[in-house]
Amino acid sequence: MPKTRKSIAKRFKLTAGGKVLRRTAGLGHLLRHKSAKRRRGGQLDKVVPAGFASHVRSAMPHGR
Repeated sequence: MPKTRKSIAKRFKLTAGGKVLRRTAGLGHLLRHKSAKRRRGGQLDKVVPAGFASHVRSAMPHGR
């Protein structure tokens, strides 16, 4: 079994159903001028597209 890529393990998570989730970008700072709707929508994790998810899954510890 190959080693886990720790940088990927910190940025993504796998669901029980096998989907790959990522955090929403752009909410680390400068939040005052962003609308409340935009900030609320950023609280939710986003699903990674299937084409890219396979690469992420292969680099995760239990993500065959």
